[in-house]
Amino acid sequence: MTNPMTNTDPHPLHQRRDTAPTRADIARSLLWILVVLSAVANMAASFSGAHTWVNLSCGAVTVLAGGTLVVRSLRGRR
Repeated sequence: MTNPMTNTDPHPLHQRRDTAPTRADIARSLLWILVVLSAVANMAASFSGAHTWVNLSCGAVTVLAGGTLVVRSLRGRR
């Protein structure tokens, strides 16, 4: 009988992760949440006919958060 706590599956998505999330994991999650929320807010502002500065502000937040995700991803590959 095999031990149910031991995972011999080589696929990385099926492996258990017993460690707590790191600061980088939390930062990445928060950045993704910020990207989604600012994009939705930008879309809502566009459909509602809000002032231009609202659209520009939401778009700027989306671009900055997305850019930060890209930079963090590229730095992590080195």
